[in-house]
Amino acid sequence: MGNRLERVLRTRTIVLWGAGLLVVAGVAAAALLTLLGGGRPEDSARLDALRTAANIVVGTGGAAALLLAARRQRSAELDLVQKDHDATERRVTEIYGKAADQLGSDKAPVRLAGLYALERLAAGYAEHRQTIVNVLCAYLRMPYKHSEKNAEELQVRKTAQRILLLHLRPSSAAQPNEAFWPDIDLDFSGARLVGLTLTHCSIRSITCYDAEFLELTSFRGTEFRTKADFNKAEFKGRADFRGTVFGGERESFNGAVFAGPADFGTKSAARLAGARAKQGFPRTWPPGWEERPGPDEDGLRELTRKDEPGQPAGR
Repeated sequence: MGNRLERVLRTRTIVLWGAGLLVVAGVAAAALLTLLGGGRPEDSARLDALRTAANIVVGTGGAAALLLAARRQRSAELDLVQKDHDATERRVTEIYGKAADQLGSDKAPVRLAGLYALERLAAGYAEHRQTIVNVLCAYLRMPYKHSEKNAEELQVRKTAQRILLLHLRPSSAAQPNEAFWPDIDLDFSGARLVGLTLTHCSIRSITCYDAEFLELTSFRGTEFRTKADFNKAEFKGRADFRGTVFGGERESFNGAVFAGPADFGTKSAARLAGARAKQGFPRTWPPGWEERPGPDEDGLRELTRKDEPGQPAGR
């Protein structure tokens, strides 16, 4: 193919084609002068007709040339856009890979740098935010032993939690938040979370199946728009659900255990069927819910609706 193009575009070939076109033009001009150069009225009319036809042909050729030029320009623009997209994706992949490697470091400052790199990446590329949030959640789901020896790791984990808090609070007239990430799903299944605070957030869904919450856990004023799954979760410290909005129709706390104080306020619509609570702590349950003695002698009381038949309500 390359040799064929070289033969076509050789100087000799171009000269021959140019000479041929000149000969054709000369022959055409001579023929026109011979046939229509007599000066008769009909010859002038024919020349005018030929001139008009030639102008039409030239104009059509010019339009075709413009169309081809526009097509080439459009092709070049699309190629440039594709190259920019590929370069952006390569850059995102490089940053993401480096941040993931940093999260696997045995040094806490390096892990912190990885978290902040992921945060910057999510801020600049909205299409990758859910993936980055999934990475943050996966990090928080990693095994963790809460002790003084793990103080540095605790700070790293709390940093990840603060990043989520910062970007899951929607804007308001009083407190505009340009860093808000909408339509985010959180998955803390099986995680051990220390002092988790996600107050006044807007979250599409949250899954905390079999999660363990240590110290104060607060979802005060937060909205879970589609799903809030706290089934089999254990709250070992104070749990604050005042003003929390629970979306969806499924039970939210089946098998959950409240081992410390809990406050759902007076207007919560949380569904607590199947949840249990340890005796001896002050609590405010959603309207219509109360504690009743459980069937097992483990110090846990069952949460049931007040109008639900069963054992007498504990006072």
